[in-house]
Amino acid sequence: MKQLGVERVGKGEESGVAAGIRGLSRNQGISMLIILAALWIVLALLSPYFFTVSNLFEITLQTAVIAIIAAGETFVILTGGIDLSVGAVFACAAVVGGLVLTSTSSLFLSLVTTVAFGALLGFTNGILTTRARVPPFIATLGMMGVARGLALIFSRGVPIYGLDQRYQFIGQGKLFNVIPVPTIIVLVVFALGFVVANYTRFGRFVYSIGSNVEAARLSGINITAVTIGIYTICGLLSGLASIIEAGRLATVQPAGGNGYELLAIGAVVVGGTSLFGGEGSIVASLIGAIIVTTIRNGLNILGVNAFWQQVVTGAVIIGAVSADQFRRRR
Repeated sequence: MKQLGVERVGKGEESGVAAGIRGLSRNQGISMLIILAALWIVLALLSPYFFTVSNLFEITLQTAVIAIIAAGETFVILTGGIDLSVGAVFACAAVVGGLVLTSTSSLFLSLVTTVAFGALLGFTNGILTTRARVPPFIATLGMMGVARGLALIFSRGVPIYGLDQRYQFIGQGKLFNVIPVPTIIVLVVFALGFVVANYTRFGRFVYSIGSNVEAARLSGINITAVTIGIYTICGLLSGLASIIEAGRLATVQPAGGNGYELLAIGAVVVGGTSLFGGEGSIVASLIGAIIVTTIRNGLNILGVNAFWQQVVTGAVIIGAVSADQFRRRR
């Protein structure tokens, strides 16, 4: 009997450990951290130049822009929507803000204009998807063309130079000569995003709409207001990301942000947010952005052709969506 009791206890402890492991594996943030760590180890073994302080800081800086755009994209995708215009909105908002800076020499007015114009374009996306009832894919695809065209028209296709040192500090500066300013901005954005997504009514409404839009409507959620809100946030964060890149490059490129929609959506999907909505984590999206940037950085260090890098990025996105579909079928 004693032996049987010991055997039962052992089985109970084993099942508890197994359940704990399964629970950790289902946690998106922890799973993504494990994948990121494995990726860094592999790249460090393949190249001695990868795991250096300078390169890790470079990954941080490269991640900042995509991560901030991905934060806004996460809210959109959580509702079952999509925003294909973030790259074009990124460029258009930067051009408008850059023109304000060159004409007024007011850094504050330029920054506010950049973020506000990005929010305005995002707000327009929200109006198109709710009031005009245009599918998000078509509405944001059209906005991609409109915003990109406006960026080229406003700038006449010419980059805007002459950004002063204060502007450049946003993209190049370091706090206490150690922590890059873009990294601090990313941490603040994702901290706010985490609080909004997990501890506010707005965040709960976003998940509810993505889970079942009809049930959310019947429960009294204002679908229109929430949808317009998330697209506005997405546009605003695209504008904020453009400030960081403009400061880092010391110039505003009207053709900037090309392909950023792919990278941002890829970061969100790789982070485990379902394209069908209602399931995901903004923290996992941040880790997904680091993973996407790490892959690009590692391929650069290994000397892989830029064209093949696009192939790999697309394959990673397809693999992430396939994994999501497989998990849903199970």
